[in-house]
Amino acid sequence: MRLALFDLDNTLLAGDSDYEWGQFLVDCGVLERETYEAQNRAYYEQYAAGTLDIHEYLGFALRPLARHAPQDLARWHADFMRLRVLPMITPGARALVRRHLENADLCAIVTATNSFVTAPIAREFGVGHLIATEPESRDGRFTGRVAGTPCFREGKVARVDEWLLGMGRRLADFSESSFYSDSHNDLALLQRVTRPVAVDPDQELAAHAARRGWATISLRR
Repeated sequence: MRLALFDLDNTLLAGDSDYEWGQFLVDCGVLERETYEAQNRAYYEQYAAGTLDIHEYLGFALRPLARHAPQDLARWHADFMRLRVLPMITPGARALVRRHLENADLCAIVTATNSFVTAPIAREFGVGHLIATEPESRDGRFTGRVAGTPCFREGKVARVDEWLLGMGRRLADFSESSFYSDSHNDLALLQRVTRPVAVDPDQELAAHAARRGWATISLRR
């Protein structure tokens, strides 16, 4: 059996669902523009630069989930999917995922963005396995804290290993393991699979892929 792992933001999506979710809530008037928008942009720039403190960021990004009732969050997310996410899904991304699913590969989306935001997106792609940062919840409401290891950088490797172990498997058990990503933040997991693929990569990942002879593809053209 072959394994296919997909990063989500700026890989399967032509944009960042985590950043766009915050901006969507700002545009809906749920979050105050003056106090949220600039900080959201600053964290996004830190991520791109490779300097993001993931725990500090999650304290910021998960706070809106804790402040609102689940039914309100669900209603806003349905609009978010329709207005922001679906336009970011390219035909190339759908075709790539569909090809792996039709080949009966074991497929998972592996993303640093929290599972509240990303679970409906994984379902849209038809991918049944989602490995994401998990927001803590108690008594049916989010607490604003993270549960377990954030699915970020080396945390992605740990979370993938944990997921496979739960099925009695290891990465080495697969005849081929692929990971598709756009970001240098994912180098730890890219270096673990047998077939790393740079997808519309950032400058640092593009250079690294060229040095190592990794495949580079675009899902946007």
